[in-house]
Amino acid sequence: METQIKADEHTRRRYLEQFLAQVERRALIMAEIATSSREEALDLVQDSMLAFATKYARKPQSDWTPLFYRILQNRIRDWYRRNAVRNRWKGWLGFPDDSGDPIQSAPDPHSVLPEDEIHRDESGDAIAKAVGKLPLRQQQAFLLRIWEGLDVAATAKAMGCSQGSVKTHLSRAMASLRRQLQEYR
Repeated sequence: METQIKADEHTRRRYLEQFLAQVERRALIMAEIATSSREEALDLVQDSMLAFATKYARKPQSDWTPLFYRILQNRIRDWYRRNAVRNRWKGWLGFPDDSGDPIQSAPDPHSVLPEDEIHRDESGDAIAKAVGKLPLRQQQAFLLRIWEGLDVAATAKAMGCSQGSVKTHLSRAMASLRRQLQEYR
């Protein structure tokens, strides 16, 4: 009996690792689009994965995808709130904008070389920029429904809103993206 429990636990752990490996790359891209920062995105995804593994690993596997993305979207919303408060305090206290910090504006040694960037697909970059310009809720609806392929119910669960809100946000996102990307049609 005890060996069966250990075997079940090992199998569940293996499934959890496979699930997290499967969503990691897409979650990172979602967070990076939302934050415009690779480092912030990495932190958000890592926090989301840890929270998911500690709190929800025992839930049915069919619930894992919307639960994970709900955690990630909550982390992104929290990041936006923290930045808004931080920026407000900086403004009130008269601190300069971070964009003038020479350390922050130094080139990243791990960044893509300009020669490699030239060969990138322009339309892919334009889509990523256009999605990054969308309001957060529209961004979430687009990425979860279109890019991640979740159905309306799972997207609503992940976003913490009604199915009607998901449809509205997605419709607005699609209309905005069509306008922004008209030249690539």
